[in-house]
Amino acid sequence: MSQITREKMDYDVVIVGAGPAGLSAAIRLKQLDSDLSVVVLEKGSEVGAHILSGAVLDPAGLDALLPDWRTMGAPIKTLVQEDNFYMLGPAGQIRIPNFPMPPLMNNHGNYIVSMANVCRWMAGVAEGLGVEIFPGMSCSELVFDGDRVAGVVAGEFGRDPATGAPGPSYEPGMELHGKYVFLSEGVRGSLAKQVIEKYDLSKGHCPQKFGLGMKEIWEIDPAKHRLGTVTHTMGWPLGSNAGGGSFIYHLENNQVYVGFVVHLNYENPHLYPYMEFQRFKHHPMVADLLAGGKRVAYGARAISEGGYQSMPKMVAPGVALLGCSVGMVNVPRIKGNHNAMLSGKAAAEAAHAAIKAGRSGDELAAYEAEVRGGAIGRDLKKVRNVKPLWSKYGLVASLMGGGLDMWTNTLGFSVFGTLKHGKSDAQATGLAKDFAPIDYPKPDGKLSFDRLTNVAYSFTNHDEAQPAHLKLKDPSVPIAVNLPKYAEPAQRYCPAGVYEVVAEEGKDPRFVINFQNCVHCKTCDIKDPSQNIVWTTPQGGGGPNYPNM
Repeated sequence: MSQITREKMDYDVVIVGAGPAGLSAAIRLKQLDSDLSVVVLEKGSEVGAHILSGAVLDPAGLDALLPDWRTMGAPIKTLVQEDNFYMLGPAGQIRIPNFPMPPLMNNHGNYIVSMANVCRWMAGVAEGLGVEIFPGMSCSELVFDGDRVAGVVAGEFGRDPATGAPGPSYEPGMELHGKYVFLSEGVRGSLAKQVIEKYDLSKGHCPQKFGLGMKEIWEIDPAKHRLGTVTHTMGWPLGSNAGGGSFIYHLENNQVYVGFVVHLNYENPHLYPYMEFQRFKHHPMVADLLAGGKRVAYGARAISEGGYQSMPKMVAPGVALLGCSVGMVNVPRIKGNHNAMLSGKAAAEAAHAAIKAGRSGDELAAYEAEVRGGAIGRDLKKVRNVKPLWSKYGLVASLMGGGLDMWTNTLGFSVFGTLKHGKSDAQATGLAKDFAPIDYPKPDGKLSFDRLTNVAYSFTNHDEAQPAHLKLKDPSVPIAVNLPKYAEPAQRYCPAGVYEVVAEEGKDPRFVINFQNCVHCKTCDIKDPSQNIVWTTPQGGGGPNYPNM
């Protein structure tokens, strides 16, 4: 434990992260016992500032948590009216009919939403119940009491940018202790990662798999806008280079969400996910929709895709992992927010029962049992083979074999059993010499944009007078190892232009980290083939400021 002296505050439950999982847990705890002391710590400048999701929301989670949400002013208005699937080629598309798809793929009764705004609304509900919510409070380290997680350090500011030591304006932050600590940091959370490693929670489970999701909000010609329309595509431009696909969702105010997902298990280190997204918008079907419109926001976020096989053990002494800290996304449905909410509710019920029984600091086994055996486990188990089929055999096999498997799973059995995931996404990266570089068209500034221009539309900001939150275990690796072996893919996989290899005449190349650009997607921590980059939390309030992602 740090030798720095800090003030301490005690709570019944300390929750890290004001996303759908953390806020659901806070709300449920107060529903069960208004006298419980509950605090939610959020690193974004406000609740919702770091929330990015598609999103078509399955309301199952909210129905369980807040059955009256439809009369409570929730910003959930746009029912899905039309559901389209297309396979794209370079110049055209083929519509995939809906009728062969398993019922679980149906979006009837789901809503197109901004999860950032949903979380802002949920925070208001939580505060109305007496939950304390502190935005701008990064949790920089865990606090231990023996072998148990006893709390977190939050609100530390003023470390020297060069040395990392406390600077002249240093604020040590506070230790917030809880009978239980919930980590709901989202995908690849820095504290959750430490807990998983310390307690070996991934033992016996497949490695987690990830995708990189990039999203723009566009205002389009009202004549082209079709409120409630949901469109998904697969195929071009990725082809055989990588798995992935797109989404286009028509929401209110003549706006559309345009998103693109690249599975991070791609082999070719020359692949440039951001430019694949920009190229996608030049497909005739998409270009026609966006022509005459304007992009008003941009963001990016990693997505947990391992599903049922990759969920680590979720509890350790004093701590529970919630939502995407575990990985609860249903990949073929492209939905995880409902499971995040259900996980928060389950964790709250387990903690409440434990506290009522006089316990604290132990493992909340009842929470894990509910996740694996309840609605979340049933949702994920039905689709568990789609991702490994896609990874091993490609898109067509996953459509046919995965579709068959989802159909049989609705009847209670699987023709494949449970397929395993292989390598981690970092290990899947191939050598540069074995793959041809990819020639990407230059952005035109109308439909497609360079990274730095787009990052400005994420409203990202970090105080430069702090240490870089992107750490290198060995500073020599990017140039000495990753550049000759992998053409240093950090230059390309980062959707915010954080990493550069600068080559000046007569000088050795340098690896430059522009941490101020970071949109907190965590891709570098996941995809770096040497696993040399460690994403840590910056000072509170830094990062993107998403308006209504």
